[in-house]
Amino acid sequence: MIFSVRTTVGQERIVAELLRSKQEKEHHHVYSLTVVDNVRGYIFLEAENEAEVKTLCYNVPHLKGIVPGGIDLTEVQHFFEEKSLTVDINKGDLVELTAGPFKGEKAKVIRVDDAKDKITLELVEATVPIPVTMDAASIRVITKAKV
Repeated sequence: MIFSVRTTVGQERIVAELLRSKQEKEHHHVYSLTVVDNVRGYIFLEAENEAEVKTLCYNVPHLKGIVPGGIDLTEVQHFFEEKSLTVDINKGDLVELTAGPFKGEKAKVIRVDDAKDKITLELVEATVPIPVTMDAASIRVITKAKV
């Protein structure tokens, strides 16, 4: 069964680490702890029953409470599905680099490698066209290519 625990916003990882440490010492029947980046102020726990979660969560700093009742796995499953970062990026798109030595520069997408989440770019304002390969997480799409 999946249970949700409310925490102070921004303290999710600290609370999860405290719960993990407490679980190792006291051997509660809590099987997993999950912090989802997109869900602020909550931690998900997989446990035998709600009583185990309450016992584990007792007197933990930054923990505000347990959401009553369990959560069906289908309700939270979409948080655990990994999406490719290159889904919305296509050849010809104009992008801005958000990290690395060319941060702030504009570039045109030459090639997209979905398997590795890598994008090959050509800097727009460079006098000599040099292909640069970067992680898809390091760019932001400015304008889409006309199809």
